[in-house]
Amino acid sequence: MDDPEAEAAVPERLPTAPPLTERQRERRRRILHATAQLACRGGFEAVQMREVAESSQVALGTLYRYFPSKVHLLVATMHDQLERLHGTLRKSPPDGETAGERVAQTLMRAFGALQREPRLAEAMARALTFADRSVSPEVDQVSRQTTAIILDAIGGLEDATAARLSAVRVIEHTWLSTLITWLAGRASLAQVRADIETVCRLIDLTEAEPGRAAAAV
Repeated sequence: MDDPEAEAAVPERLPTAPPLTERQRERRRRILHATAQLACRGGFEAVQMREVAESSQVALGTLYRYFPSKVHLLVATMHDQLERLHGTLRKSPPDGETAGERVAQTLMRAFGALQREPRLAEAMARALTFADRSVSPEVDQVSRQTTAIILDAIGGLEDATAARLSAVRVIEHTWLSTLITWLAGRASLAQVRADIETVCRLIDLTEAEPGRAAAAV
């Protein structure tokens, strides 16, 4: 990617923490797994820090060192779920003729995965809406993972101009908004699909008319 405007449009990466040891990674995996299991059974309210600690067999103080609050924990769980989904999507990439069609197919598959566990999806979505500045690193991870999924469907970063990256951000926001609307019972699956397919056409506009697309988004 040699477009300087595109490079400026990519979110700045925050300083990284020291890498976790294998023991710490395993502990973190247990915590996130326990969180997902509790949320699947009872949604947002079922995720209580003490129960997560007991289910994952870690001390409560240790859990708080990893995740200062339930919101931090559930947003991190969403990143973990999207990361796993990304691995699955890479094994079976979309086959749409245009970039917009491929992105729409990918996001509807992601939506379908969340739809199968609506209580977990609702818990993670609520956490995202409750997140304040203290949760910014976790929210940024979710955003970067979603962007990576969309860019993979497009074909990678090679043609990621500033206009195209702007379109990706709009698509990401729309996808999350449709998820929240569907979870609240205010949109049907058909409406979700229509909205996703409509916004994904922005990708093809940036390819066909880069100047106009950059101005439009």
